[in-house]
Amino acid sequence: MEKQEQNSSGFHSLNKKTSGMGGVIVVIFLLAILLGVGAGYVLAQKGVISGTASMSSSSQSGNTVQTGVIYGSNDTQTFKDTTEGKLQNGGIDGEGQYHLVRPGGDSQNVYLTSSLVDLSKFVGHKVKVWGQTQAAQHAGWLMDVGRLEVEQ
Repeated sequence: MEKQEQNSSGFHSLNKKTSGMGGVIVVIFLLAILLGVGAGYVLAQKGVISGTASMSSSSQSGNTVQTGVIYGSNDTQTFKDTTEGKLQNGGIDGEGQYHLVRPGGDSQNVYLTSSLVDLSKFVGHKVKVWGQTQAAQHAGWLMDVGRLEVEQ
């Protein structure tokens, strides 16, 4: 039997070699970060954004609005609520930045927000929108728009 030496000072020796698992975990962690950053860079360069449809370069760069053109996402499963009307500036009591004017007066307005479509380009046009209805305190109908078609 071998006799183990005991350190009476209560401190561990710094010269002892510990298992290399800590170093392996650090290397794996750094490799995962590098791969994530690299994948993000490649996707950003290609212009790939999950869930959105790309628009033609002429419709992105100019402010010209063409009747019949669809802007935004092709995901009609997520953006399943639809309505149409004339797009105007302004929300109601802090809800929405725009609204659709529909027949029947102010009570029929639909208040809109969107993180996918720049609605400011379509103010004054009759449009059809697809979106998700959101909870609202003041608006009768608040929608997050994901897709828009210009009708006039």
